[in-house]
Amino acid sequence: MSEKNTDNLAHEQLVQTPKASTFDSEAFLRVVTEQAGVYRMYNSQQVVIYVGKAKQLKKRLASYFRKDVGSVKTQVLVKQIAAIEVTVTHTEGEALILENNYIKKYQPKYNILLRDDKSYPYLLITAHKHPKLGLHRGGKKVKGEYFGPFPTVGAVWESLRLMQKIFPIRQCEDSYYRARSRPCLQHQLGRCSAPCVDKISVDDYQEQVKLAKLFLQGKSSRVIEQLVTKMELASNELHFELAAKYRDQIVTLRKVQQQQHVSGHIAELDVVGLYRDKSQVCIHLLFIRQHKILGSKSYFPTVPSESSDSDILQAFIAQHYLSNDSQSHGKVQGNIPKEIVIKESIEQVTEIAALLSAQAEYEVKISSNTRSERAQYLRLAGTNAHTALVTRNSHKESMQARFVALNEVFELENGIHRIECFDISHTMGQQTIASNVVFNRDGPLKTDYRRYNVHGITPGDDYAAMAFALNKRYGKLKVKPSRPEEHSALEKLPDIVFIDGGKGQLAKAEEFFNQLALTKTPLLVGVAKGESRKPGLETLILAGSHQLISLPATSPALHLVQHIRDESHRFAITGHRAKRQKVSKKSRLESIEGIGAKKRQSLLTFLGGLQEVMQADVTALAKVPGISHVLAEKIHNALHDK
Repeated sequence: MSEKNTDNLAHEQLVQTPKASTFDSEAFLRVVTEQAGVYRMYNSQQVVIYVGKAKQLKKRLASYFRKDVGSVKTQVLVKQIAAIEVTVTHTEGEALILENNYIKKYQPKYNILLRDDKSYPYLLITAHKHPKLGLHRGGKKVKGEYFGPFPTVGAVWESLRLMQKIFPIRQCEDSYYRARSRPCLQHQLGRCSAPCVDKISVDDYQEQVKLAKLFLQGKSSRVIEQLVTKMELASNELHFELAAKYRDQIVTLRKVQQQQHVSGHIAELDVVGLYRDKSQVCIHLLFIRQHKILGSKSYFPTVPSESSDSDILQAFIAQHYLSNDSQSHGKVQGNIPKEIVIKESIEQVTEIAALLSAQAEYEVKISSNTRSERAQYLRLAGTNAHTALVTRNSHKESMQARFVALNEVFELENGIHRIECFDISHTMGQQTIASNVVFNRDGPLKTDYRRYNVHGITPGDDYAAMAFALNKRYGKLKVKPSRPEEHSALEKLPDIVFIDGGKGQLAKAEEFFNQLALTKTPLLVGVAKGESRKPGLETLILAGSHQLISLPATSPALHLVQHIRDESHRFAITGHRAKRQKVSKKSRLESIEGIGAKKRQSLLTFLGGLQEVMQADVTALAKVPGISHVLAEKIHNALHDK
């Protein structure tokens, strides 16, 4: 449920004071409603600092302004209140959903915040004459059967590679499938039965799809039993090649069975482990599907210091599982397991379980009193949460030590808190991409990463590409900012800017920053590779003097520079490859004037694919519906460079 769609379940009562330093709580409480709803507290800058819900708004809000408020957090919060906005709902359940929508939207300082993407990937077998097996992410608009969710895309690709070895089901896109006139390489490798060119009957193909579905449901033993029966039948009928194929499938499946760790008798649940160290919290989520641990994921929510474990678990479950759309009617039900296991009970367990059940369209249970297998899973999740938090902290400590070491090299008066690095990637001057990566004392700050599509320069001119990227990143900075966003941009100016390249690229960066004339200019440093281009032989070039600095191969400062430079290179080349692949996938027909999507599709369908279009003469092209003789000549000439 988005904020725009709250009108059907709520109406707003805005109660604000003038922009004064003191909030008039008595006047506010005289007019506030006693109904159920959600409240938002604002500070003097009109920023939401806390979102809460209540069965009786007046009673709940009055508790903030008592003289004997015991919580230090609440005392600090109340001192900052400049205005309160109230949204009334019909039920407490609606208030719970709306509260979580507002928390996700405003990210208030005093709420428990979960900052993470929960759009998990699935395996999808489409509803098609020859179903496709592939990865799916997002809304379930494509007809078919979904299996998952998987914790990472890597887990899906690993499963797809495994499935290819066992079941010869196509994994190609429908457009590729339709355009085939002969089997592709996957068929030659034995990983696809080539249904596109009728190398397998529809019934036999559907049989393989049925076995694949059973396998994904965790019924591999049943799949093996059926394959053994088919192998024996084929052998008795003297179809030895077919029997050998079934035998190979059985052997591969038995190996997979030995490698899989079957967890026990519980088919489906999520286990929420929690570990906290002072103000730091880690939540580790175990996914159990088809009787085995499918994967796991760690979360590090921002938590107010006086929050209890029960509060944290309730906030996590609500924000992680509840849909933004109360009218979703099961569209995201695959994300919600039939059971969620937590280490202790939460206050609104009945209400949340009811909301999840309504959303999933099946009963969802939240368990806290665990024994046997569930208790073992919970201990495992808790151990993983502890390990993840320790690992994260050790990484932070290592990163901070590297920042200190780097500052010993450059001796910046205020220390180093933010570093940015630029790199350029292209192939012979084509599809040029510039990357800008950002590190702070905690490590890579990926939310601030940027890629720039470089255009308007001479192809292959790395100096011009660097100037383009710098202008994109810093060109709008002003010496005397007037608007809040301009102040924010100036505050994000790094202490050091690394330029991946030699003196030429560094000189371009110097020239650019000299034109800006800012009061604070970052230290510019070029990172030049050694003659052999081996790690550890990098040379740092200081702007201005162009002094060369060579750090020992064991230096933590050099390790930080290498990490930033490599991350910049990775980010640039990943973007470049994606852009290059997009261009390479573009049909040659699309570049011909007068050929739109419909005529291109007509050509491919009528003639049977691009290869056949390439081989066709003008007469054959003119026979395609919608293609005139003049256009056929133009197509033929364009495809043969005439």
